[in-house]
Amino acid sequence: MRMLVLGAGVSGTAAARLADRIGHRVVVYERDETRAERLAAAGFVVVSGEWTTALLDGIDVVVTSPGFAEWSPPLVDAASAGVEVWSEVEFAFRHIDRPVVAVTGTNGKTTVTELISSMLEAEGYEAPPFGNIGTPLSQAVDAVLDVAVVEVSSFQLRFVDTFRPRVAVVTNVAADHLDWHRTVDAYRRAKARIFERQGPGDDLVYDATDEGATTLVGSARARRWPVVSDAGEGRWGVGGGMLRFPGGELPLAEVAVADPTFLTDLALAAVAATRLGVRAEPIAEVASRFRPAPHRRTEVARWRDVTFVDDSKATNPHAALAAIDALAPVVLIAGGQAKGLDLRPLVAHRGVRRVVAIGEAAASLQEMDPRKVVRAPDLTTAVREAAEAANPGDTVLLAPGCASFDMFGSYVERGEAFAEAVSTLMHEEVAR
Repeated sequence: MRMLVLGAGVSGTAAARLADRIGHRVVVYERDETRAERLAAAGFVVVSGEWTTALLDGIDVVVTSPGFAEWSPPLVDAASAGVEVWSEVEFAFRHIDRPVVAVTGTNGKTTVTELISSMLEAEGYEAPPFGNIGTPLSQAVDAVLDVAVVEVSSFQLRFVDTFRPRVAVVTNVAADHLDWHRTVDAYRRAKARIFERQGPGDDLVYDATDEGATTLVGSARARRWPVVSDAGEGRWGVGGGMLRFPGGELPLAEVAVADPTFLTDLALAAVAATRLGVRAEPIAEVASRFRPAPHRRTEVARWRDVTFVDDSKATNPHAALAAIDALAPVVLIAGGQAKGLDLRPLVAHRGVRRVVAIGEAAASLQEMDPRKVVRAPDLTTAVREAAEAANPGDTVLLAPGCASFDMFGSYVERGEAFAEAVSTLMHEEVAR
């Protein structure tokens, strides 16, 4: 097979290496010359510069990376030429002979993926996490493992064909990545492909309290396992001070994190893990010690009866609104690359006393309510403005509702800058 790989980033490189190992003829197209040179030095045929349809000559399949939107010229041209397009996840899945657990959703994917992996490993399985979480699924093909736990984004799901996880999880579904998918409907259709090929022998776990997830799974043929926030006897989720899942329950007092969103994620993971034979004891052990990765409603300081919380991972309004609901009243630091999403609900939320707007979206945020929204030229200034506006008992919340790439290299860098700005502010005040 002759394969064209689009992109020499993490997933593209992994796909190229796998394809080469199993004997495919591989050509890589990479716009960034530095990345292209790096992969060429490893012995691959790499083409950089402007895209040309000549690269599709003689190609049997294109394996694409998330950096290429579905409307980008290489993918439009591939479709016109009748060349199949797969994501790296689809390509890798065709060579995996172990059960796959796949997690998608607008928010919470990484936490649920990490929880399922931890629960399976507490039961004794080799089940490291792959996919959108950081390690390409292609690396699972030769790995020593019993179960492949994979976080899958809408970008990756858009170009799957045979992908059929034994267990699928949908955390929630709200508008996101409209700069890539262009419409909410296209985004939702991509998400739905996680269960598209599942049958009655497969399992689908979802948050039944989330309207987007509940609507999405309506066409699924798999066994459905709804998770709810008012779980009584015979229902799965959180209710009556307990975490309830098939085969067991656990007092919430024994769970390490009390955040409502985390408890939903924990319930989703617990139900999914039981579908692969994980018992109540390993689930309880993980629940008692697990803490989400940084920049997910992480408390960074308490000062003058004001709590400073880093939720830099809230890169869309759905996530930011959930944080506001949990922590109100808040002085909100928001803004960045809006990805075509509507930020008005952030400004209008009753739990938000003041918004300090940053980044590309700052001007549009201020226009929504000039009395409630002030602009700051950088995050350090935003922290100062927010601290001055906060009353005792408030939370200064970094929940941007936007991507970070206008000002920072990642949401991690943005969160770290927030914590540093808070620390600097506190030290300066003490020194006065």
